[in-house]
Amino acid sequence: MKHLLNLLAAVALLVWGTYLVRTGILRVFGANLRHVLARSIGTRLAAALAGVGVTALVQSSTATALIVSSFVGQGVVALPIALAVMLGADVGTSLMSVVFSFDLSWLSPLFIFVGVVFFISRQSSALGRFGRVLIGLGLMLLALRLVADSTAIMVQSPAIKALLLSLSSDVLLEITVGAVMSLVAYSSLAIVLLTATLAASGALPLDVAMGLTLGANLGSGVLGVLATAKSSVEVRQVPMGNLVFKAVGVLLCAPLVGLWLRYARPLLGDPATVVVLFHLTFNLTMAFVFIGLTKVVARQVETWLPKAPRHMVAGRPHHLDPSALATPSLAISCAAREALHQADIVETMMLGMLRVIKDNDLRLAEELRKLDDTVDQLYSAIKYYLTKISREALGEEESRRWTDIISFTINMEQIGDIIERILIDIEDKKIKKNRSFSDAGMAEICELHARLVDNLRLGMSVFLNASVRDAQKLLEEKARFRELERAYAGTHLMRLTENTVQSIETSSLHLDLISDLKRINSHICSIAYPILDSAGALAPSRLKQLLTDAPSEVT
Repeated sequence: MKHLLNLLAAVALLVWGTYLVRTGILRVFGANLRHVLARSIGTRLAAALAGVGVTALVQSSTATALIVSSFVGQGVVALPIALAVMLGADVGTSLMSVVFSFDLSWLSPLFIFVGVVFFISRQSSALGRFGRVLIGLGLMLLALRLVADSTAIMVQSPAIKALLLSLSSDVLLEITVGAVMSLVAYSSLAIVLLTATLAASGALPLDVAMGLTLGANLGSGVLGVLATAKSSVEVRQVPMGNLVFKAVGVLLCAPLVGLWLRYARPLLGDPATVVVLFHLTFNLTMAFVFIGLTKVVARQVETWLPKAPRHMVAGRPHHLDPSALATPSLAISCAAREALHQADIVETMMLGMLRVIKDNDLRLAEELRKLDDTVDQLYSAIKYYLTKISREALGEEESRRWTDIISFTINMEQIGDIIERILIDIEDKKIKKNRSFSDAGMAEICELHARLVDNLRLGMSVFLNASVRDAQKLLEEKARFRELERAYAGTHLMRLTENTVQSIETSSLHLDLISDLKRINSHICSIAYPILDSAGALAPSRLKQLLTDAPSEVT
């Protein structure tokens, strides 16, 4: 029992080390990995090579699948190219299994020691997160050695020998067991390494190890499908296509295991080498055979998972992908896209608002007020999504982006509320009472509205690109808008003194309207403050400046 517990603890340590490496790499290089993939997938061959490189670094084809699936969901990458990336990703993870099959146990204490020092001393920095990666690597190497030591003792037990013999000559059972183990461990790499170590110690016959390896490959494909089960159709298409590759590959290779053992084993010798090179050969063969068939498989997957038709702005599918939460930088990107979706709806409300004012369209006013409910729902959804992202997993820049998104969505939600109140006032005080603004008053409202729309679009650009120059321009527009609001309030009062009937009837509504437009503009301009503050370009408070300039009181 003691030796069994030691083995289970070593397996758990191997899985945990794999998790630490995967999450650590994604936290340090997550955004950069996304950029590399986005720029390196122009052709299927380049996409496969990019998948090899990224997955070799992340040590998880599932993590690569989540990143590439998000690209397909955003319309950045075509499905055939994404499937080529996944073929390369499987080669990348199999290459790492070959590297870990060497005796690198002497590096384990060094990696753990250096990693702990980095992590404790600079925990919230990139160096600290890199220390987390080193700790994971050290634990993986330590776990592989512990697995070998534990199985060397357990393999002598008659009961264990009888159990292992029961797996022999049943390839379907071996594949099923390997797939289930891969799902439970959330890592096909960990299961392949475990299988190779058990085979090297004599705990597993080589034919059983081959079957478990095929099962681990199939399990990683199923894992990607399960991880994206709640995502949009476009996102789910990538892991589904990858599962097709793996299922066909396993069906074709399972009958050839005997040939591999007959001809390759005498040349390779060491059982662990036989296992990991079989794993590598399987994925290389899949990549070579299927890379020319990605378009065919993509068309088939699209018939199984057809895209839903696009609707109006308020009904567009959301971008808050639950599967992206495991990759913080990816989740932040999803939240930012959803925030822009929210801003698009606010822009629709703003453009329609002027039509209601001009044309007295009660039906349009009702539709626009319903859009405010959508804006509120998006605000709640984005806020809840962001709270599920681990703040500890975010770097300094990503934490700042997290805050910017929250601030942006709050401003959009408040703008939507103001527009809704404006529409209600227009209905009650203008349309239902059959009143109208004077020509001069209407021209002023149109001028303020046009500036407001331009500022909203500039604010969306500032939020998207974080341009300091555009942020400064947005604040300058705030001052201009305030001056216009004051000037137009003054000209309205002049029209009242001239006893203009239309101005008298709509005086209260006119002044409230231009005041509300000014408030909307203030919320838009608030988008610039976090950008300027982080860049150190925010001007000091005018109140603070007045206090420092004022003469001190003599007592």
